[in-house]
Amino acid sequence: MNPTEPVIDAQLAVALNALLDERSVTRAAARLHTSPAAMSRTLARLRRVLQDPLLVRAGQGMVPTPRAQELRDEAAEVVRRLGALLSPGAEVDPAALRGTFTLQAADLVGAALAPGLLELARREAPGVSLRLRAEELEAGPALRDGRIDLEVGVIDHVDPETRVEELVTLRMAVAVRPGHPLAAEPLTPARLAAAEHVTVSRRGRFTGPLDAALAERDLRRRVTAVLPSHLAAMHLVAHSDVVCLVPAVLPSGAPSPLTRTATALGLRLLDIPLPLPPVTMGMAWHPRHAADGAHRWLREAVRRTLTGDGVSPPEVAVPASTL
Repeated sequence: MNPTEPVIDAQLAVALNALLDERSVTRAAARLHTSPAAMSRTLARLRRVLQDPLLVRAGQGMVPTPRAQELRDEAAEVVRRLGALLSPGAEVDPAALRGTFTLQAADLVGAALAPGLLELARREAPGVSLRLRAEELEAGPALRDGRIDLEVGVIDHVDPETRVEELVTLRMAVAVRPGHPLAAEPLTPARLAAAEHVTVSRRGRFTGPLDAALAERDLRRRVTAVLPSHLAAMHLVAHSDVVCLVPAVLPSGAPSPLTRTATALGLRLLDIPLPLPPVTMGMAWHPRHAADGAHRWLREAVRRTLTGDGVSPPEVAVPASTL
């Protein structure tokens, strides 16, 4: 610190305001929850700093000096501004928000989020625009440097500074077209392994948890294609005999927008006769946004969308072949 700069003590300003308001050491002490002796010492310090007696005895009370009268309004304003500076941020009115939020999510998650988020924004925050990016950025650094505001999906990176909230837990199911031979009889591990599979991996991986579960039974599936997009895989399944894995709700779970695309395509979802780990969807953000009112609205909107709380599901046209 520069030795020529004055030392600013905010408590002195607060004490000065109380003394000038109350014109009494005892009452000012009670107002600031301190002792009269401590307040007398503070008044002595103020007198030294300002080189003015400030309050002088007049009969049974104290009266302000001309200098004190000049300072009264200014002291009150300083205390008011200090209070505003050091108070928690005010609640944000979503209707007053303006700007763009950038979210990163897999295509299936983005497709599930977009209708509900747009409905909430239109209803509550019409000045907000949404930008959804594919999983093209390394989420930790992108959150840190502000290229994305929120990551939504399976959070598979662990950064000590990243805040993560789990939103919904799903299971994996086998998706097939209506009339697929795999749906004609009870599904067994052997019949599942014998089917023609398409997998989804943005890193081009052919294997996953299903392969490990099949290997424990000396079974191996045939993967004929790897696609980077869940939507592309489901469209391929809807028009061919290949099968793919898609998220489905737990047996006791509520409907999820994450299964809406499979329903719209008329796909049948078959239970996998093998123990597979559940899939947990969540959201991640940088802690600098934790207390920001606008970002809190965004997180709440994503939460409500993925859990179905307060968001009306859009009409889904189900192909006649599935009825």
